[in-house]
Amino acid sequence: MTLNIIFFTITIKRRHISVEEALHNQKIEKMYDEIKDRQIAMYRPY
Repeated sequence: MTLNIIFFTITIKRRHISVEEALHNQKIEKMYDEIKDRQIAMYRPY
């Protein structure tokens, strides 16, 4: 019986987000929420 074990290391580095990137992400999230609300409104049976 052969047991092969793979050893690996995961390095997690904290990313610093710029103000522009944070605003961009917030804008995209808001647009996503608006689209989701529109989709829900279209499929409501009442």
